[in-house]
Amino acid sequence: METTIKILIYIHAFFGGVGLMTGIGSVLVKKGSSLHKKMGKLFTIGMLTSCLISLPICWLPNHQNIFLFLIGLFTIYLVISGNRASSFKYKSKADFIDKLISGSMLFFSVVMISIGLYCQLNAIENGILFTFFGGFGLFMTTKDFIFYKNASEFNKKWLSKHIGKMVGALIASITAFIVAGIGIGNIISWMMPSILGTIYIVYWNRKIVPKKENLVKA
Repeated sequence: METTIKILIYIHAFFGGVGLMTGIGSVLVKKGSSLHKKMGKLFTIGMLTSCLISLPICWLPNHQNIFLFLIGLFTIYLVISGNRASSFKYKSKADFIDKLISGSMLFFSVVMISIGLYCQLNAIENGILFTFFGGFGLFMTTKDFIFYKNASEFNKKWLSKHIGKMVGALIASITAFIVAGIGIGNIISWMMPSILGTIYIVYWNRKIVPKKENLVKA
């Protein structure tokens, strides 16, 4: 059994590596270019495959880890919703799938926050991580539903949502590399990539807003 688990972990790590490399590549190349789109597809395949493999591993003997299971779900949400954000370039209304994805993550975010608060109240180690990432998930999914409610008015913000979600998924990949690959598993190594990544997302959001405003005026 343990041999099978190790094989699954190696496959998980391989596709995670594919996601990490293509994710970094898609950030470095010109946005919207053919190479960017190809790398984005490979990033999506790599991250989804890696995360889907990790989910059952988190419930196998000697590998049970509810936190990593929930982080895997969070990453899947980021990748799928980040890809679907591009569809709002052409549509003005969220469909059932959009709402199901965001609603599911909203539920799991509340679960993460609840576990985090319980751990913190009972002095259980690393409870803050549940609260931290659950808070991020709650914030993102709440913003999703605000966007869906006014999609026809805010559909020009699809690029901002696409960048935010896909960079968020890349942050998850970088964090996994630092924690699992390098072996640095303290709270700072878990939280710092998200903090720095958020700053990067804010930078890009501010960079693309003027272009949108100019496009509207034109």
